[in-house]
Amino acid sequence: MTTTRADRRRRASRRVRARRILVATAAVALIVGSVTAFALTRGPGAPDGTAATTEAPSRTPAPTPTPTPLTPAERLLAATTDPFACAVSFVGDGIALDPELQTQGVRYADLPLPRAEGRVFAGWYPTAADARALTPSTRVNGADLVACTDREQVLHAGWTSPEANAAEDAGIPILMYHQFTRKPEGEDNWLRGNYAYIGDFDAQMAYIQASGYYLPTWDELSAFIDGELFLPKHSVIITDDDADSSWLELAAPIVDGRGLLTTSFVITSSRTEPTPNRFVHQRSHTHDMHRAGADGKGRMVNEDADTIAADLERSAQILGAKEVVAYPFGHYNGTTKEGVRRAGFELGRTIEHGYVRVGTDKLALPVIRVDYGMTVDDLRAEIG
Repeated sequence: MTTTRADRRRRASRRVRARRILVATAAVALIVGSVTAFALTRGPGAPDGTAATTEAPSRTPAPTPTPTPLTPAERLLAATTDPFACAVSFVGDGIALDPELQTQGVRYADLPLPRAEGRVFAGWYPTAADARALTPSTRVNGADLVACTDREQVLHAGWTSPEANAAEDAGIPILMYHQFTRKPEGEDNWLRGNYAYIGDFDAQMAYIQASGYYLPTWDELSAFIDGELFLPKHSVIITDDDADSSWLELAAPIVDGRGLLTTSFVITSSRTEPTPNRFVHQRSHTHDMHRAGADGKGRMVNEDADTIAADLERSAQILGAKEVVAYPFGHYNGTTKEGVRRAGFELGRTIEHGYVRVGTDKLALPVIRVDYGMTVDDLRAEIG
């Protein structure tokens, strides 16, 4: 079939019209879509017939929770990396003390002894009920090991009246031991009386442990003397003089096993070893005063106050503590006391027989001497 020029012009014209229709259709679809989209962002008509514009709602971010403030005890714990740290808090009537960090499994160190006009502090207790009742068996002090729950402990203050403290009329015995022997028959030398049979010592410590005696610390004893701290009659302080090898080998393990706080009075010119266990704290028996002076008596009554003070300062540097000194041979006088005061020691222990009471001279503390042959019954008669 022959296509004429006229036929070709007609077909070209039809193609042009088809393209125009296609373009027009697409334009209409675009306009309709735009109008629809615009209408979806419009609110309902305004009362005057005009369209009211409403912006699409925006999302409000959720507020960041405010962290709960840490308690003072929690702040202490957050500042230490010690896994055994324990934050000890103090509560009770009139108590406004910051918490302290102590170490679990170690004896409490330097617990505060609050003082208040018209009242007598009666110790720290694990519960408010124990604090009200002043339960002796639960009272907490530096003779006890720190034990915490979730790294925290709360101690409650107990109080009593000056009248009740006076009525208690406690006399606190300080036991004084020296050397020890495995021989039931004792040692056969001029110091025989000093050597306690270790079997008797163990039985005496078992009696103290089983009887629930309260074991005051030296700072407690000082506050007791001032009439500012209540101590029950059922109290006792255990000490050993000289830190003899027999004490270290035979007796120290016993007080450790029974958990009984004991003071070892050390002659630091002879011994500088650390404490043998966690229930023994070491205090001064002077540095180099445990020998005779010019008159045959101890140097503590032969030297001037400055010399005595310098010796005690040296002893304290080695031991890391002052607090109390045991006079060598029990010798002391006014010059001795002045030297002790200049060195910053608060207490001095003699070898004179007696009991510490409210008002006792702090630089002349009496003792209960334990000699060879003393039994549990003998000890019971001395300390009640």
